[in-house]
Amino acid sequence: MQFSYLVTFIHPDADARVSEADRLRVIAALEATPAMSRMRLYTPAAADDFYTDDGPSPILAFQLDFERLSDLEAAIAPQGHLQALARLDLGSLRLSAVEQQVMLRRPFPVLDPTPHVPQGALPCQFLVHYPGRAENFDEWLGYYLSHHPQIMKFFDGVREIEIFTRVDWVDAMPWKRVHYMQRNRLMFDSPDAITRAMNSSVRHDMRADFEQFPPFEGSNIHHPMWADTRYPEQGSS
Repeated sequence: MQFSYLVTFIHPDADARVSEADRLRVIAALEATPAMSRMRLYTPAAADDFYTDDGPSPILAFQLDFERLSDLEAAIAPQGHLQALARLDLGSLRLSAVEQQVMLRRPFPVLDPTPHVPQGALPCQFLVHYPGRAENFDEWLGYYLSHHPQIMKFFDGVREIEIFTRVDWVDAMPWKRVHYMQRNRLMFDSPDAITRAMNSSVRHDMRADFEQFPPFEGSNIHHPMWADTRYPEQGSS
């Protein structure tokens, strides 16, 4: 199984950006996390969606992937590796509210997984979360997993699809725990590629399927973000 530790920094100033020095300090701390299989550091991007406008993306977010929940929980335990990151004095992030959640990561197939990103550039992710509550969560999740990603794969230029679902976890981090009922991540080559996809006929098919979801409250939130992906001892990609 594959588990992800998802952390989001939300700054009160929508125009604020993480400094380069702070970004590099965060990366250095994350890259040294024991038993981690992959990390992604997200920074704000901009793209247009035909149906939604959820405002500026968070100042920073990251996703750490693990094969075992026990390894993930070890990293966020009282003496875990990531406690040192939480103690860093990161000036550009000091005013940020921080949210954390552990989730099960479910990859889904796409038609063309080969990225076409210019040398030195980063791909762009469309991060989505559902903060609300379903009337019947099992029915809602069953419908979603058997319908929605099967439409997503027809987005032109989508390179990866991941659906995140809830788990119970133990941690000692000083950050706010959230329990969003689901998250999604779609990878594209660029913000322009996201804009094209989110204004295409497939986006309208997605909306039509959204209208068929079992009853739930809270809608969903969409944020485009650049993604710096790194693997232990392999650098960025």
